[in-house]
Amino acid sequence: MTFHVDHVVLWVEDPLRALEFYTQVIGLSSVRAEEFRAGKAPFPSVRLSEVSILDLMPIASAESIRKYTGEVKPSAAGRPINHVCFAMTRDDFQALTARLTAASVAMHTTSSPSFGAQGSTLHWFYFQDPDGNTLEARYYEEL
Repeated sequence: MTFHVDHVVLWVEDPLRALEFYTQVIGLSSVRAEEFRAGKAPFPSVRLSEVSILDLMPIASAESIRKYTGEVKPSAAGRPINHVCFAMTRDDFQALTARLTAASVAMHTTSSPSFGAQGSTLHWFYFQDPDGNTLEARYYEEL
């Protein structure tokens, strides 16, 4: 059996600010941005790949989401996941590094290998979006 990640939902204070960061700084393309601006979509998204997107969900909607999903447990809103990792080519990694540097976004790494879905790599770093969501960028030698 093989799965792929369809989407990941990130809680954000201001979806338009988050959308600007993910499109202008990281370099991803927007999905449903105009529909969100027009009030026809509850949140915008950004495309990670042909088959995966990040949803930029306003944290203000956490209670209505809890009711919609029928969660009995308290909502996960405000409890961030550890991080989301983006794998890319070396060229995209270098371009992202340049864009983050230009936007004064701090990047943190060590010289130790990091393990992921395609094995280990020495080419990785962590950074945060404006809402404090921790993201990881990496490339593998064979990409």
